[in-house]
Amino acid sequence: MLRRDGADPNAQPLAYSQVPQESHEAPPRMRKAEPEYAPTQQPEPFHDPVPPRTHAPSPRGRRSTPPPPPPAAPPRAGRAPRPRRKRRPFRWFLVFLLLLVVGSVAALINLDGKLTRIDALAGYTDRVGNTPGTNWLLVGSDGRGGLSPEQEQELATGGEVGPERTDTIMLVHIPKSGPATLVSLPRDSYVGIPGHGKDKLNAAFAIGGPQLLVQTVEIATGLRIDHYAQIGFAGFAGIVDTLGGIDVCVPKPIDDPLAGIDLEAGCQKLNGPDALGFVRSRATALADIDRMNNQRLFMAALLQKATSGATLANPFKLWPLAGDTARSLKVDEGDHIWDLGRLGWAMRGETVATTVPVGGFDDVSGIGNVLLWDKTKAGAFFEALADDRSIPEELITR
Repeated sequence: MLRRDGADPNAQPLAYSQVPQESHEAPPRMRKAEPEYAPTQQPEPFHDPVPPRTHAPSPRGRRSTPPPPPPAAPPRAGRAPRPRRKRRPFRWFLVFLLLLVVGSVAALINLDGKLTRIDALAGYTDRVGNTPGTNWLLVGSDGRGGLSPEQEQELATGGEVGPERTDTIMLVHIPKSGPATLVSLPRDSYVGIPGHGKDKLNAAFAIGGPQLLVQTVEIATGLRIDHYAQIGFAGFAGIVDTLGGIDVCVPKPIDDPLAGIDLEAGCQKLNGPDALGFVRSRATALADIDRMNNQRLFMAALLQKATSGATLANPFKLWPLAGDTARSLKVDEGDHIWDLGRLGWAMRGETVATTVPVGGFDDVSGIGNVLLWDKTKAGAFFEALADDRSIPEELITR
């Protein structure tokens, strides 16, 4: 029996032909819009993936392509890459130069403090006015301060013999241009000593010390002394030994027990004690004249070695030499270590070495044998220096 689903169960069944046809169409709200025809499809070519190129040898004549560099490693997490520091060699050079300058200045100040200062250039009434150029008075005294009896015997000083005297008196004139002039002033020179009449030049030092000696030299020469330096026995010998001895060509043999030397003529190296005896001895034919010549000869050799490149470039020799020199010298209160440096530099090369023109000798009662200056020649000699001119050749004593 056919019946409508969901119909009343009491209704009459319908015949097959009376059964309504079921519609296969979806309700309007369920129907989807469909296109009237299918879209045209384009065929797409199929490509196999290209395998990575291997490093097989390339055919002859064709350059192979190098493989790409590996990827850089990623930076560490939380830490930025550190920038590369630039090298600055010039900065380190400036630092080194600054340290060198500071060290040099400190060394100079240290050496300057080792100098013994005395009031040597005291003013006096009608003192000689300033003269052009620079004038030094160099004095070698027989002072024995600080020497033990053994050292006095080694240096043949002869012990203490009254007030300190001068064995060497030299005047150095440094012009504004040209070579320096080294003048030996004989210690037996018969000159006027202010307040004490006429006497030997070294008597001025024994009577009134450096001040009276400077005043006497200024009045006798007409030159104003700008700097003063004095050295004793021990200091002189110590400087020579610090330099390792001085090579000197001794012009004549000298046998002087009082000076503690017995030297043959000829070139030889003198140590401290021998050098001291060489510049002090008068045991020769011309006595004081020969001694002055020996002093100038030795002074030139000493300065040549002290200012040589081998000495200046060797700090192990230069520093002890500078220290010994500073401790051995007495200078005026206004002098400094750099003034001494300028003196040494001015005398390192060609130097005119001479002595005051000598007129002869004489015996003076109560004084002994004295040396007389040639007044005319000595006047022209010192006048040239006072005018900062070269000394005429005929006035130079070789």
